[in-house]
Amino acid sequence: MGKKIFKIGTRTSPLALKQVDEVLRLLHKFYPDIKADIIRIDTYGDKDKVTPISDIEGTDFFTREIEDSLLNSRIDFAVHSAKDMPDALPGGLRIAAITESIDPHDALVSKKGLRLDELPHGAAIGTSSARRKAQLKAYRGDFSIVDIRGNIEERLKLVDETDLDAIVIAACGLIRLGLDSRISQRIPLEILRPHPLQGSLVVETRNDRSDLIELFSNIDSRRKKDTFQAEQETLSRLDWKASLDL
Repeated sequence: MGKKIFKIGTRTSPLALKQVDEVLRLLHKFYPDIKADIIRIDTYGDKDKVTPISDIEGTDFFTREIEDSLLNSRIDFAVHSAKDMPDALPGGLRIAAITESIDPHDALVSKKGLRLDELPHGAAIGTSSARRKAQLKAYRGDFSIVDIRGNIEERLKLVDETDLDAIVIAACGLIRLGLDSRISQRIPLEILRPHPLQGSLVVETRNDRSDLIELFSNIDSRRKKDTFQAEQETLSRLDWKASLDL
């Protein structure tokens, strides 16, 4: 591999930049000389802080502008949180790699470090996804579920500075930002079943970039899985999507 400088597209948040660093660290294990310029792109989802996440799950809310940059060759590849990916990619694009999850759990961040079962009756819990809302209410019907938006730092402030008793967010985001000390509890999977790809990252590129498809094959977790595992994960994803209608 030569010393070509690749252009990487990403959202602008601190977490998105950490995700790019993570992919580059994985890649450098195989190609230590690779260089990259990070192109920060504001997406519609970053600008719209009002629309509930539950209304746009499975869409290109957080990827549209980045994918446009890919299609127009302004960037070579993009790094996304896997669960931000739309259900269908635009024509001409493909997923070059899906990384191993660093932690699939949802995390509770609460006042005084209380665990889920220790929260008071009627506790107000902030979250954004339909999945979490439905499963939290199924676990404890007394919870008051509050829709929240914003990056991780903004959500943590809601616990510190408002009347919310707790928030539920992905543990992987806190870990990547070095904020895992804020985790009051990794919620058991039997209480909150996470997105099947939570904690994983996606590398997206154009179909015609065979060089990048080969490059990223070394960090693609899908190469390590047999047909049975792939089929089980597909069924898990379909089952998870059906659970959104609970």
